[in-house]
Amino acid sequence: MSHVSSPARRSNHWLWPLLLLLGSITLTIAWLMAALATGTQAGWMAVLAALEAAWMLRLGGFRPGRARYLIAIAAVVVITVVANWFIASAYIGGPMGLTPWESALRMGPRLAWTLLSLANGLGEAIWLAIGMIVAWRVGR
Repeated sequence: MSHVSSPARRSNHWLWPLLLLLGSITLTIAWLMAALATGTQAGWMAVLAALEAAWMLRLGGFRPGRARYLIAIAAVVVITVVANWFIASAYIGGPMGLTPWESALRMGPRLAWTLLSLANGLGEAIWLAIGMIVAWRVGR
C-alpha cells in the first residue's frame, strides 16, 4: 500500500509553491485587515503566518526536513515585511484618499523603514521570533 501513495506524493511536488503563494497572499491581506481593525501592528499574526506556511508546504507535498522549515521561516519573514509595508502605506495613504495598494507603490524604502521602526517595538519583535520558532517546529 505504501507503494501506491508514494507516486501520488511525488506527482504533486509542484503544488507547494502555488499553495504557499496563495496562502501567503491571503494571510498578508488578513494581517493588514487585522492591523487596521485593531489600530495596532498585529504582531501576533506572525504565529498564524508560521502555521499557514508550514501547513501549505505540508499540504503541497514538500518533504519534511531542513529545506521545509527554512522555507517556512523565510515565508514568515517575507509575509511580515510585506504586511508591515502595507500597514504603513495604509496609514500614510488613507488620509490622502489612496488605497493601501496605491500607497504601497508610491512609498519609498526610507519612508517605510522610518514608519516601521516607529510603529514596531519589542512586542512585535517577540511575536516575530515566536513565529519563526513555530515555523521551525511545525515545519520540521
